[in-house]
Amino acid sequence: MKKISLLTKIIFHSFNIGLILLYIYPGSIMGWLIYKDFQKQPQITMDFAIFSSNHVYAFFFLSLLGVIAYTNGKIKILFIYLFLISIILELCHGFIPKRSFEYSDLLGNFLGVLIIFIIFSIFNIIKKYK
Repeated sequence: MKKISLLTKIIFHSFNIGLILLYIYPGSIMGWLIYKDFQKQPQITMDFAIFSSNHVYAFFFLSLLGVIAYTNGKIKILFIYLFLISIILELCHGFIPKRSFEYSDLLGNFLGVLIIFIIFSIFNIIKKYK
């Protein structure tokens, strides 16, 4: 069981570092890999009303990995970290060349974390009353 826990933590931290690198790089690494163009950003699906879909997916997946990795431990600290990093990374875009701060991206980051937080909270409430 400890090997699985260690593996999920390694996957979470690797994805976290990868996401941070994608965020702080001045240009689109994914755009270069897919289109050979640093200026073009791949779009997984159409954006949701006021949220960037790519950002929702990225932070949803990061948060899900974090909850799986730390389900028996520092979950409060994890969610504080996830909410803060979702805000800080988007704020950094205001200072990184060829990147720009966008409220739809910020809201997408925040929504991705919030969805997992709500699901986790509901799961814990149900578990508590069983």
